[in-house]
Amino acid sequence: MTRRILVAWSSGKDSAWLLSQLRADPGIEVAGLLTTFNAAHDAVAMHEVPRSLVMAQAAAADLPVWPVELPWPCSNDVYAARMAAVVQRALAAGITAVAFGDLFLADVRAWREQQLAGSGLEALFPLWCGEDGTAALASAMCAGGLRAVLTCIDTRQLDAARLGQTYDGDFVAALPTGIDPCGERGEFHTFCTAAPCFAHPVEVVTGRPWERDGFVYCPLAAAGLPHPG
Repeated sequence: MTRRILVAWSSGKDSAWLLSQLRADPGIEVAGLLTTFNAAHDAVAMHEVPRSLVMAQAAAADLPVWPVELPWPCSNDVYAARMAAVVQRALAAGITAVAFGDLFLADVRAWREQQLAGSGLEALFPLWCGEDGTAALASAMCAGGLRAVLTCIDTRQLDAARLGQTYDGDFVAALPTGIDPCGERGEFHTFCTAAPCFAHPVEVVTGRPWERDGFVYCPLAAAGLPHPG
């Protein structure tokens, strides 16, 4: 029996690899991409990727986006209410689980499991590999044709000069000692431009970096559109 699930979609490399892996499983039907949007910026929370680019990824993956619209700032109560509405919609659609691209942060996993506890939806972590497994995972991603652009860097952990670089084998090999190859501790975030789950690449151009609260961001726009800010 095929199981219908949602994929928690950040627009980054891990969620794209997760989707690629799930689509290779004949027992799973991915029903959509669950994405939280910052309504003030019309962008993915944390990554600051424009909604239009998420929609371009969804088109390349031939899947609908299930948006969770969050105000900014957003209280825990509002977040819980918005997520509860999506859960009810998912249950009505015969969906039984949400798959997350987390790799080894136990506190994050526990929080996600707590959020879905008793809801009727199960939290799945198909990429979970432990801290010692991310180097092999990064290698598999790059060898498998995944490519991404660095959209956000925590400047307390990684040099801001890497912003806008391509996530590939060369990038991973050049990372300083102590930086997780997948950026699982928040060292960096990415926007996936190519993956096995995409029918075609999602080409982007980068704009002038900007900084907030110790993080530096790289504006993105679809290739062929005006250069981002």
